[in-house]
Amino acid sequence: MRLRLRDLGSMDYGRCWDLQRQFFDALLAAKGAARSAAAAEEAKAAGGQHATAAEQAKAAEGQHAGAAEEAGAESLAGTAATMPQAGAAKAVEADAEDVGTLLLVEHPPVYTLGKSGHAENLLVGREMLERLGAQFYHIDRGGDITFHGPGQLVVYPILDLERLGIGLRAYIEALEECVIRVAAHYGLRTGRIAGASGVWLGAGTDYGAAPAAATATEDAATTTEGAATATEDAATATEDAATAKEDAAEGAARCIGTAADGPTRKLCAIGVRSSRYITMHGFALNVSTDLRWFERINPCGFRDRGATSLERETGRTIAMEEVKALVAKSLSEILNVEIYK
Repeated sequence: MRLRLRDLGSMDYGRCWDLQRQFFDALLAAKGAARSAAAAEEAKAAGGQHATAAEQAKAAEGQHAGAAEEAGAESLAGTAATMPQAGAAKAVEADAEDVGTLLLVEHPPVYTLGKSGHAENLLVGREMLERLGAQFYHIDRGGDITFHGPGQLVVYPILDLERLGIGLRAYIEALEECVIRVAAHYGLRTGRIAGASGVWLGAGTDYGAAPAAATATEDAATTTEGAATATEDAATATEDAATAKEDAAEGAARCIGTAADGPTRKLCAIGVRSSRYITMHGFALNVSTDLRWFERINPCGFRDRGATSLERETGRTIAMEEVKALVAKSLSEILNVEIYK
């Protein structure tokens, strides 16, 4: 399976919405056309099957070998079982590898409110937004209000979940996992909060399984113990295990931002819409975003949870291009697709 990547750079939200909608409609239309073609092929196959049956019945007239007639019936039964599937495969053969398009973009300042969101979570009036140079859109994704702006990577995967063989809930979890892996690259351990989509840090966050570094430490200890009972390779195995343990400990030390007693803060917002398993919208990862923009809303409808960014948590400058590459790599691995330009 293949997923095409388009890096849009910086683009106005309205223009990007139109582009996203074009890709969405095109994928939806292609899917409908493939199903119609498959149905037509099945109907054609069924018609041909009946014609063949009539011809064979006519040819069998006057013959006294009943066994031959039975053999012909068995042959037709086999045709009926295989031809519809072959037609369906042929209908999607041309586009069998493409599952959609992945858009990466940064927007000028804009607030978006989901279809089930509450307008009161925007804490300033429209006139104030205009003075600040920000726009506002009420859109058809799930979720409440959020902000998009410079320093934030917005990712719009427009793809066919049916082709990938996953449902909407699993897809949202895949997006969350992508961001969790990207954050881990920078030494941040992030996780999920029950009942709230997105990627979080701080109080109430479920960080899931222990980091890979901790697992590696345990494996190294086990290897060391096993090496003590080994014969010829005992010395080498112990040395290797000690090195692995040191590397694991160093990796674990880099996992910062995991304090459970810290304030609850959101690193990435997720909002998705789907129709016939074709997705729109996606996630917004704060890389170097000016977090003061979030002070003018209740982010995602929460009054007691703030926003954060990769740069705020790590205390270092992070290149947007590097984050884009990491996002593409992680999505490719998680969704098991080849991402190409």
